Amino acid sequence: MSSKVRNLAIGAAVLSLPVALVATGAGAHDERRSSASPLINRAAAGPVDVHAGARRFTRDQTSVIADAIKPNSAKNVILVIGDGMGDSEITIARNYLEGAGGFLKGIDALPLTGQMTHYSVNRETGLPDYTPDSAATGTAWATGTKTYDNAVSVDRHGTPQATILQLAKKSGRATGNVSTSEIQDATPAVEIAHVSQRRCYGPVATSTSCPENALENGGLGSISEQLLDTRPDVTFGGGSASFAEVAKAGEWSGKTLAQQAVERGFEYVTDKAALASITSANQTKPVLGLFAPGNLPVRFAPLVATKGGAALPAAQCQPEPTFAQVPTLAEMTGKAIELLAKNPAGRKKGFFLQVESASIDKKDHAADLCGQIGETQQMDEAVKLALDFAKKDKNTLVIVTADHAHTSQIVDGATPGFDARVRTADGADMVVSYGTSASPGGMQHTGSQLRVAGYGPGAANVVGLIDQTDLFFTMRDGMANWDRAHRSR
Repeated sequence: MSSKVRNLAIGAAVLSLPVALVATGAGAHDERRSSASPLINRAAAGPVDVHAGARRFTRDQTSVIADAIKPNSAKNVILVIGDGMGDSEITIARNYLEGAGGFLKGIDALPLTGQMTHYSVNRETGLPDYTPDSAATGTAWATGTKTYDNAVSVDRHGTPQATILQLAKKSGRATGNVSTSEIQDATPAVEIAHVSQRRCYGPVATSTSCPENALENGGLGSISEQLLDTRPDVTFGGGSASFAEVAKAGEWSGKTLAQQAVERGFEYVTDKAALASITSANQTKPVLGLFAPGNLPVRFAPLVATKGGAALPAAQCQPEPTFAQVPTLAEMTGKAIELLAKNPAGRKKGFFLQVESASIDKKDHAADLCGQIGETQQMDEAVKLALDFAKKDKNTLVIVTADHAHTSQIVDGATPGFDARVRTADGADMVVSYGTSASPGGMQHTGSQLRVAGYGPGAANVVGLIDQTDLFFTMRDGMANWDRAHRSR
């Protein structure tokens, strides 16, 4: 065959290929969407080892994206944070739980995605700090202001910055704050408090670690005390230990913070059974549910990476027995949405809700592969509930992202660090390495940009490269735009 004839034959085969792909893919896999609900099914079209099997969409995506773009005018905002949930952590969880060709039904279903920078700044110089902590990163989206590591909703000079939760409440909305961590931990704290050091949970630590914030020194008080002042309609998480501490100054001096909460009208609950029985939450009787003294137990028992762990037989994650003693993140999220949506303020003006799966980060620090996967799964379940509500409501912006990136990496085999091997949903082995610390308990945050995704009015503002502070302005402006449009109603 001549060179010219051979090239023509190859060209003809290439030209016919897209037709075959469309015909094969469309029969095997269809985008599950409508103009009212542009959520997407990103599962592989078929077996990943055959032609066209691994592709994740089979129709032109133009209309899917067009359907998802709506003006930034949101009655409700639900912000869901995976602490330490970088792209690597998402991929690890997807591979283990769903398989390489599978998709996470919440995290992967949002139609509009982008990448987000998340650096903090040096307290003295203002220069970028490329590997931030959760306090600084949370402050960025909560207030629109970059700050230093350990700072909670104050700028680098110590000046308090209004948070998106506080602004939503000022606009007449119902508000909520849900986490699997201690509710005083950095990510939930950035919405309800202003302190110079993130560990100032209660009066005892505040007097020594950030005395300028202590009530007895004329400050705003500890994070727990400021939570009671901010008074979200719904607060769910751990951290009851700090509420056993005694106020040192003010109207409730000499009383525990738990006693203060009750006297100030909070419905204060500490056990899982009580969650289902809660029927209302409002400013007359806000709900404070603290379901553990510290952080909530995680879904999976530990599988801690070890030196040489890549050579061990593949493991499968096992249930953590204590997990059943506390509400799941999905249960807390579902109850929070239910309470906020029927709250009188929520019905009239809308609501703001922040939800965090906190222990993706905590288990990544510990090189605990199964712990990390289970908490990403909890995150995914919470996102799905938020999307289910938003799909029906049509006036709700859902944003899904993380505060910072983390250590875990999928690798071929043994590394100089700590490794673990698991058997995924595909029946294949996956090796994950942790290599940013000399010991398994001290793995570090990393500085890689983060995935951010959105659904609902204003979600197009997450597309492309954005910064964490952009989230604050998207949420603030969306709620303000809705208020202006409905002012006369």
